[in-house]
Amino acid sequence: MENHKLDTDTQVFFYEQDFYVLSNFSAFQVAVFGAVFPTSEHAYQWSKFVAGADPAVAFRIITAPSAHQAFKLAEKYKDRRRPDWDAVKIGVMRDILRAKVQQHEYVRRKLLDTGDRELIEDSWRDDYWGWGPNRDGQNMLGKLWMEVRDEIRGKGD
Repeated sequence: MENHKLDTDTQVFFYEQDFYVLSNFSAFQVAVFGAVFPTSEHAYQWSKFVAGADPAVAFRIITAPSAHQAFKLAEKYKDRRRPDWDAVKIGVMRDILRAKVQQHEYVRRKLLDTGDRELIEDSWRDDYWGWGPNRDGQNMLGKLWMEVRDEIRGKGD
C-alpha cells in the first residue's frame, strides 16, 4: 500500500516528504502560550490539558522525550482533557503554526517555497488533521498552513 505521494505542480504532501518541516513532529522548538516546547506536537498535546484540565498530564507532555511520546500520553489521558477542547483546537493549532513560522526562518522559507500549491498532510491515519486512509479527510492542518502562508505573504485578513 502506497501511503505517501510525491509532490506535484498543484499539491504538496508534507507528512514525511521534502516539506516535513511543516509536520508537527518535525524537530523545531516553539515558544508559545508562555512556554517553550520541543516540537509543535508537544505544544498542541499540552494545550489539551491546561486551563484547569490536568496540570500533571500537561507537565508530562511538555517534558516528553519525543513528539510521538507526547501524542501517546495525550491519547492515554484523553478522558482528562479540557472540556472545551473541540471548540478551541483549531485556534490553538493556528497559534502554534504562526509561532513556528515566526520563530524559524527555515520553516518560513519552506512554507513560501510551496507557492500556491494545496498543502496536504499526507497522513493515512488521521482524517481530521490529514486526509486519512481514504484520502477524503478534512486536511485541517494543510488548510491552516495555507492560511498562515497567505498571512505571511500579506494576503491574510
